[in-house]
Amino acid sequence: MAGTILFTAANSSLAIPAIDHLLTKYPTYTAVLTVRNPATTDPNTQRLRATIAKHPAAKTFIHALDLANLSAVRTFADIIADQISQGSLPPLASVICNAYYWNLTGGMEMTVDGYEKSFQAIHIAHAALVLRLLGHFGPDGGRIVLFSSDAHWPGKNGLEKYPPKIPDDLELLAKPGPDPSPVDNFGRGFQRYAVAKLAVVMWMYALNRRLEKHPTLPPTLTAVAINPGNLADSRALRTNTPSMLAFMARFVIQPLRPLLRHFMDPTMRTSTEAGVDVIELATGAASPGQRGYFTLLKKDASAPESLDEAVQEGLWRETERWTGMEGVLK
Repeated sequence: MAGTILFTAANSSLAIPAIDHLLTKYPTYTAVLTVRNPATTDPNTQRLRATIAKHPAAKTFIHALDLANLSAVRTFADIIADQISQGSLPPLASVICNAYYWNLTGGMEMTVDGYEKSFQAIHIAHAALVLRLLGHFGPDGGRIVLFSSDAHWPGKNGLEKYPPKIPDDLELLAKPGPDPSPVDNFGRGFQRYAVAKLAVVMWMYALNRRLEKHPTLPPTLTAVAINPGNLADSRALRTNTPSMLAFMARFVIQPLRPLLRHFMDPTMRTSTEAGVDVIELATGAASPGQRGYFTLLKKDASAPESLDEAVQEGLWRETERWTGMEGVLK
């Protein structure tokens, strides 16, 4: 067993235990790990390095990558593609699209590419990365792991104030108009996050249709979108969130997680549990050859709106345009 597993936001709450599991259980893989800030002064990257240090024989590479800059994504993808072509990296076995962005305390933000920041980090940049690297999987195929959330399904997430919906004009996904009055940074910020997660699921279905009929890509190359669960110990609950949510995460959600899981939300769990599942999916140890939407490790139905094939195809075409990758997959 050999191959390269590429993991974005590798210093996140979920990623660090996931990488520990990967290097422990599947040490023959090479891990290419991206972080926004690789500096030794970044405490999260330091935790990642400390985790890697427990595995002195591991083959790991840490790269800086800012998903809010598509030029940086293209440059990084080209570097990885060249290294695989030259034999300095094994062919890809998985791309794990873990990174996200949300802001529940401020207004809408735009990237240097002119796209809404949550939508670019969660969907556009990952799509650009995947599309540029599709030709660099090995003959045994592999798995593209996209991250969704129960937030993509209207009414399922307790933080929702406004339901996610794909607009008729798909350009508004990437370049929304101003938020309606009155200002509600929390509600609209979470809605932007949820809409991006809905787009991820829809794009996954369109991607799989193309992978299944592609004449040269391995037939065992599959894509899944996972809802990894609601993670009680995730730093996301303390990042760009109101102080009350951060307080609740630390003093209510984490201590009461077993009760909340039993009585309210069966997907409530730790980042370590979720990280293990992600690696099992990425390596194909779990659900080999399967495609589609997963809740934890269970193949599941996604939101009804996500199943609209005409909108999936429209989103595919727009994503090609946003990423500058028209015609890569027919």
